[in-house]
Order: sequence, then structure tokens, then C-alpha cells
Amino acid sequence: MLECRVDLKKTSYSQLDDWEVLVNPSYEELLLIYNKYCAYKNFKSVCPLFEEEISKNEVLGYYDEDKLVAFSIIVKYDSQKSVWADQHAWDYANPKLRLGINSLQNECAYYKSLGYNYLYLGSDDEYKYKLEGFELLGKSWID
Repeated sequence: MLECRVDLKKTSYSQLDDWEVLVNPSYEELLLIYNKYCAYKNFKSVCPLFEEEISKNEVLGYYDEDKLVAFSIIVKYDSQKSVWADQHAWDYANPKLRLGINSLQNECAYYKSLGYNYLYLGSDDEYKYKLEGFELLGKSWID
């Protein structure tokens, strides 16, 4: 697998309406969403969701009506004007929200508006190829 990113200068996404940067997010609430996400995806193995990961990084919350249903943990590298989408999870209670892709597009719009240049996405999963500004990052060292 190769790593990938989005060149935010090449995107034209708009921000969603039902989201916010969470201030002092509840670890228990995010863990519940994360566990629902992992169960829905039927992952064979998952990394734990660390409380420090939440407290030390920016967490974006996504809502359905007034209920928190998804989150993204974003690591900011201000010196490089880049951000890394470390973790995203949502409860899939309302699949029509399409929060997997819609949250990524929102994050592109938000961080572009703040002057960031790149959003790093980790591995090159197929759905990411459809994002505006998508780029592959050279050779994989894991193969």
C-alpha cells in the first residue's frame, strides 16, 4: 500500500453545516462511536482509541440533528502547513449522511480555509482516489 494526501490548493469543497471543532470532547462518547464503527465494519483487529490521542489533537465532531454521530482526530503540523487525518469513525445509524467521504471533503475545505496546504490520509484506499487534489506519495516501505 502507498501513502496518500490531498493537495488542498487543488480542491473546491465547501464546509458542511452540522459539524464543529469539539472543545474538551468526551472520551466515553467518542469511544462509543468508535466501537460502533469497528463493529459495523467488522474489523478483525483494531487499535485502541487512546484518550491522549483525543486530548492532544484537534477533534472534529459531526452531527445528525443534535446528536454527535461521527468524529475525526486531526494532527496539525503548523510548521509544515499540513494536517494528518489520524482517525475517523461514525456510527452508521444514518448511512445516507455518507460521513466517510463527506467528512473528508469538509476537512479539506476547513483546513484549506485556515491556510493549510496538505491533508495526509494514510493508506491509499480506493475511495480516496475520487477526492479532488488526491496524490500518491512514492514507494511503500511496508510491502
